[in-house]
Amino acid sequence: MDDDASPARATERLIGLRLRQFQRVTGLPTVFGGATAGRSQSHELRIAHQRGTIGDSLLDLRVASGRGLGGWALASGRLRTVSDYASTPAITHDFDEIVVRQERLSAIVALPIKVGGAVGGIIYGAVRGGHRIGRTILDHAAAFGATLERELAELPAPEPALPHTQAAVGELAELARTTGDETLRRRLEHLISDLRGITELRRPGTEVPPLAPREREVLELIAVGMTNADAAHTLGLSTETVRAYLRSAMRKLGVGNRTAAVHAARRLGLL
Repeated sequence: MDDDASPARATERLIGLRLRQFQRVTGLPTVFGGATAGRSQSHELRIAHQRGTIGDSLLDLRVASGRGLGGWALASGRLRTVSDYASTPAITHDFDEIVVRQERLSAIVALPIKVGGAVGGIIYGAVRGGHRIGRTILDHAAAFGATLERELAELPAPEPALPHTQAAVGELAELARTTGDETLRRRLEHLISDLRGITELRRPGTEVPPLAPREREVLELIAVGMTNADAAHTLGLSTETVRAYLRSAMRKLGVGNRTAAVHAARRLGLL
């Protein structure tokens, strides 16, 4: 087994679990990403998760260092963005068939996620139709990346998953291996990855409080460093309403401050 296999799996799982949060924080309609793999870490990326795409053509796409926008971010270790993917001379155009013609993406940002000093994964955010990705969105993306890197660094060893859940995931994995339907196989692999992340990040036997959707949304934004006022602006609410949701979430989680609320929600798999 590769020495990097476990960190790569943890990175891929967490990217999958946090992708919706990245989409909400940045406001970008299309998001996708994955981890670098095995001994080729920092040299090749496999896209394993997506939201807001037209089809599944991005899933399982392999991106080598230096190729396309993601490869540029992979090689440099820095956030990279293009305002018009199809025409920019800043990148190679190995993936135009998928990115431009199939997904019709225009402006894209690629955010490297570092693990142990090396790039362990990339998260992309994109828009269609000639819209721009402004400085505020890039700042939110960078803050999200820093938060995700800290979370990966602090991630504890996974607790054993519930036996029945493990068995169910195993059956899904067997179905994915044997099906002749390529689209079904990709969807199953995506589901398996998410289920493994949930069972390994959530402690068995722990009672999970029923947070309301707005309470979770507020915590998602607080988790990436937003103030109450920032969260209120993003959600179209008043600052006092955000405070009320935050207080309610803290009470349900049994904690006394916003930082503890974020940690508790993550530990329970609510974020």
